[in-house]
Amino acid sequence: MSNGQASIWVQRFLEEIPKSKGPVLDLACGAGRHTRLLLAAGYEVWAVDRDATSLVALEPLGATCFNIDLEQEGFKWPFAAEQFAGIIVTNYLHRPLMPGILQSLADQGVLIYETFATGNEKYGRPRNPDFLLQENELLKHFVCTETEGWHQQCLAFEHTYVNQIAEAIVQRICVRRLCE
Repeated sequence: MSNGQASIWVQRFLEEIPKSKGPVLDLACGAGRHTRLLLAAGYEVWAVDRDATSLVALEPLGATCFNIDLEQEGFKWPFAAEQFAGIIVTNYLHRPLMPGILQSLADQGVLIYETFATGNEKYGRPRNPDFLLQENELLKHFVCTETEGWHQQCLAFEHTYVNQIAEAIVQRICVRRLCE
């Protein structure tokens, strides 16, 4: 679901991310389509991917790059609480990371998340249910989760069919984290 162009969903909510609250994390950034978008918009960007060759082209552009295998056995979330003004995740799902993602958002920080969901098996990969979000799963992880002293404001949510680059079923959310 990528042709090198930034996701329409990410583009739609990019300006919700406050520039004064710290860097933006592009998690599992791949070739860096969102890192490039963020840099062009004036954000400080931290790009993370397990493929070091993907990161080589992003450092000269100004991104702070981290070669991390997010799924290695015994992996512990390496980022601090309330560290990021924004976090972007697209076309990637590893459920054990979700608590760390939420905790790493600063007050007023924004999460933009988009990946494949149940129903996508009809259109192509991924087909394995382990790699497909279940109905309302992003809402459950990022809006209905209780964290002491915090709540999340859902700016938008969809579980929908798309036909941008290829047909797919995706689930996507934009959430702002607020200190109570």
